[in-house]
Amino acid sequence: MIFPQLAEFSDLGLFLLRLAVGIIFLVHGTSKFGSWGPSPEKPGMKGIMRTLSVVEPLSAIAIILGFYTQAAALILAAVMTGAIYFKIFVWKKKFTEPGGWELDFIILASNIAIFLTGGGIELI
Repeated sequence: MIFPQLAEFSDLGLFLLRLAVGIIFLVHGTSKFGSWGPSPEKPGMKGIMRTLSVVEPLSAIAIILGFYTQAAALILAAVMTGAIYFKIFVWKKKFTEPGGWELDFIILASNIAIFLTGGGIELI
């Protein structure tokens, strides 16, 4: 370790990671609220989008506040695993192409890190 004196701030670093992940899912989850209205395109995705419009914001709030952090991180890791599956096998996206799955992969890794470590400082 190059800067061992910074180890005392690891909980703060994990909290900042948690905050970033929470903000991402809060923004993307609430943007799915429109899936509750009528939509003729992608009829098979409607149920998935409705579910995600509830699961993502609730899990995001839990992650941010540190409430059932590991459970919320595990749920969001499952969401990202599904997103990566769709991008690779259904939509045939490559890792780094526009709309690819490289950012999904780092968010998945972030959720796994939060799950394994507990996520640092808890706000409640």
